[in-house]
Amino acid sequence: MKFPSIKNLVQSAVNTIKRYPLETLFALTGTIAATVKIELDRLDLTAENWCMRIIMIANLGFLLCLSATLYTQSKNWSNSKKTIVKVAAAIVAAFIIFILDPTARQADYVRFFLLSLAFHLMISFAAFTGKGHIQGFWQFNKTLFSRILASLLYGTVLFAGLAAAIGATNFLFNFNFESDTYFILWVWITGIFTTIFFLAGVPTDIKALDGDESYPKGLKIFTQYVLIPLSTVYVLILLAYEVKILIEWKLPKGLVSNLILGYAVFGILSLLLVFPIREQSENKWLKTYARSFYFLLIPLQGLLFVAVGTRVFSYGVTEFRYFLIVLAVWLLGISLYFLLFKKHNIKLIPMSLALLTLLSIYGPQSAFTTSMYSQRRIVVNFFKKHNAFKDDKMMPVDSTKLSKVEGGKAVEQLSYFVDKYDLLALQPYFKKDLQLVSDSLIAANKKDRYFSRYRLREVKYEWVKKKLGLNRFEKYYAYSDTTSTDEYDRYSFFHNDNITPVKDYDIIMENYQAEDSVTTSYKDIKLTRINSDQNVFTLRINDEIFRFESDQLAKKLIADTAKMKAFDKGKDDRPYAAHEYAVPAALMQMSKETPAYKVTLVFERIDFSQKPKDTTIVSSGAGNYLIKIK
Repeated sequence: MKFPSIKNLVQSAVNTIKRYPLETLFALTGTIAATVKIELDRLDLTAENWCMRIIMIANLGFLLCLSATLYTQSKNWSNSKKTIVKVAAAIVAAFIIFILDPTARQADYVRFFLLSLAFHLMISFAAFTGKGHIQGFWQFNKTLFSRILASLLYGTVLFAGLAAAIGATNFLFNFNFESDTYFILWVWITGIFTTIFFLAGVPTDIKALDGDESYPKGLKIFTQYVLIPLSTVYVLILLAYEVKILIEWKLPKGLVSNLILGYAVFGILSLLLVFPIREQSENKWLKTYARSFYFLLIPLQGLLFVAVGTRVFSYGVTEFRYFLIVLAVWLLGISLYFLLFKKHNIKLIPMSLALLTLLSIYGPQSAFTTSMYSQRRIVVNFFKKHNAFKDDKMMPVDSTKLSKVEGGKAVEQLSYFVDKYDLLALQPYFKKDLQLVSDSLIAANKKDRYFSRYRLREVKYEWVKKKLGLNRFEKYYAYSDTTSTDEYDRYSFFHNDNITPVKDYDIIMENYQAEDSVTTSYKDIKLTRINSDQNVFTLRINDEIFRFESDQLAKKLIADTAKMKAFDKGKDDRPYAAHEYAVPAALMQMSKETPAYKVTLVFERIDFSQKPKDTTIVSSGAGNYLIKIK
């Protein structure tokens, strides 16, 4: 067996880089940014944010530049014209960094995913935008799919081997490679090795693919005996369910939308995989299966429209429901096309899906604008219904005329809207300049050590709730139209001692629940307070982790009813008010110990909710870490 030489491997990599210079540059940029982000984990949030944005742009730049390269390869253009198109694609991708800011707008994560999806789809047809070339299109995407799988396999094996080697050196030679080393190794393998390996396998002679009639036998077996049977099982279950709801005359469950989409994905993928061999005499049944697939998809799409429409009419359009509607319309169009036309152009599938994806990202027709208008209409209609809308402006509502459930629903919708779309989205219905209000709220709270982006959204919500006369209501997630009974038991425990003894401890560190983590130092000790889970408080001292599950303490306090009775302070008459207990500090603490440190978390307060005989959800907590250095 002849092994390839190192020289040949290096030369092959160099040739690939020369053929795809911009793609390689974006891959390298994203890899470096990911490495820096790992090193800065929870140390510099601003720098981390910029690293994340660079990673996003590197991904989009790689995909867009590869699409441009493939497109220019299919054209008989001069090298200078090809270079201009590629550079233009790189500039467009780089410009997106000024548009996407996931820290400021959480919706930008979804926008990034949609852009990435659209650019992935563009790669599939970029070299085949002209008429015909269906066989070449299929062979090209089959090659890309195989290369992706091979890249993932090789990258995973390489990572596993090198990670095991690093672990062995830690064990045998007492090296101190930290966990970050493994993350960085994975980033460089996936970002550089697998990328170059994948690019090396991208077909360069596009025209030659039209004459390639080869078809993997294993692919036919996989499709015929795995994918097609799976899609058949799906359709039988869904058709049986459709008959069931027709007999019982009930509205479909929300989950049925996902099942129908799953069936569509399995079915379309199956038909695409066997497309080149559908005309062969031994495979005539494939054409019959294809027609039956699209025919059976029609009634299921009716069920899909009913399921989505029911929720849209009840709760308005959200981004997720928007995407379901778009996919349902797209599936209907694709089904009618393959049923009504004899000539089938499978390039239409990725082309149409890429176009719809791009249209859903920005503009008045986008998912985010459409859902914002829909949810805002629900908020406005509430004030119109209760005579609190005058001269196209929302006015304070008379809260005395609202039931607990009505008020709870209103403030929950208001909270959702402000959290999702920001206070400024309500500007058309306020005389006051909400930008000035937002700036003043930031200025008034920026010195508060508890202040964070999450807290800012809460402050904006509290301001608008008070302004619109809904201050006496609390937001509540589990409404019932027939009863106003709260499904949750709410508790608030706070210790009644004004002094916390710190004898036998060396360090005291404040702890409170916030969106951001904080790192500080004491002598040669680095202490990081990590708040990533509402039920878990985590402290990292150098490389040692101390996790305190606050819900376990909450459950323990609730269970000791006899002892808690002595500390019961009752609860006020506000809707959904918490039952309060003033307890000694000794009952409000948890301890963890290692050979190097002893850490005790003394809570000043724990607020939480619990369904009867269900999980406990801690909504907030604050206190102090007491740390003993051994």
